[in-house]
Amino acid sequence: MSSTEAAASTWGREAVEALFELPFADLLYRAHTIHREHFDANEVQVSTLLSIKTGGCPEDCSYCPQSVHYDTGLEREKLLDEDAVVTAARRAKAAGATRFCMGAAWRRPTDRNVDKVARLVQAVKDEGMETCVTLGMLEAHQAERLREAGLDYYNHNVDTSPDYYPEVITTRTFQDRLDTLANVRSAGVKVCCGGIIGMGESRADRAAMLAELANLPEPPESVPINQLVQVPGTPFHGLDPVDPLEFVRSIAVSRILMPRSRVRLSAGREEMSDETQALCFFAGANSIFYGDRLLTTDNPASEADRTLFARLGLRFCVAEEPGEACST
Repeated sequence: MSSTEAAASTWGREAVEALFELPFADLLYRAHTIHREHFDANEVQVSTLLSIKTGGCPEDCSYCPQSVHYDTGLEREKLLDEDAVVTAARRAKAAGATRFCMGAAWRRPTDRNVDKVARLVQAVKDEGMETCVTLGMLEAHQAERLREAGLDYYNHNVDTSPDYYPEVITTRTFQDRLDTLANVRSAGVKVCCGGIIGMGESRADRAAMLAELANLPEPPESVPINQLVQVPGTPFHGLDPVDPLEFVRSIAVSRILMPRSRVRLSAGREEMSDETQALCFFAGANSIFYGDRLLTTDNPASEADRTLFARLGLRFCVAEEPGEACST
């Protein structure tokens, strides 16, 4: 199946599982070939993520230090003011990021909170950056309000497969996730949606999750693939870490299933070797979160990323769409 056919077809779980079972070299060759059909293989888009409202979330996501259900030592913080957010956005832009992402630990924001975030979105847009927010579940009229403010992307991960989802979260359903994605799409906002690898799920669960993403009415424009960051105090602390080569396989399968999407290396890069990241870029990852922090967890220092990019001959992309100019 060519990449063009893949983009227009429905992927069954068995077909995706078969991709995972391919010999490693064959899988990476196929993914890399598809990657080159749609993107410059040496360009990487960079985003910066800021927690604008930290802690106190009523959800019980078993991986999350911001949940009120777990004692992780995280202190609650109120919504940041506009000056603090704009200062962070300017710093991110100066460091090379093209998209500024803002995350708030809410289950479902109130309309008043959405209005506050909309003003932050407008302020960041005025700095000449793309914008993305993640605020939890979203109603249709709230998605419209954010679009009117100039929001480019809304992040709402499915996290894992529908079958394994109840082992991860019990305070909302997989369908709740899909409903929010539909509201975002209906408002004309682009979708950022991916999942987490290493939460005790099976390879079949990883395949099922990626099939769900690929089979959405329109695949996400941005697909963050996270490696679980184990935080003491959360239920998933102490799990066996995922095999790095299995994580690379997940990146490669994501690229094959969603050839036109940006596949982002997200949480967990702090624990990845340079060699693992290099294989991920070869397998089709072409976006990263850039900066020392991802919400409340560590991320590689910007200088470390620049050094790695120089070693690999990668360039920082300044445009979201493939084929446009990028800077070094």
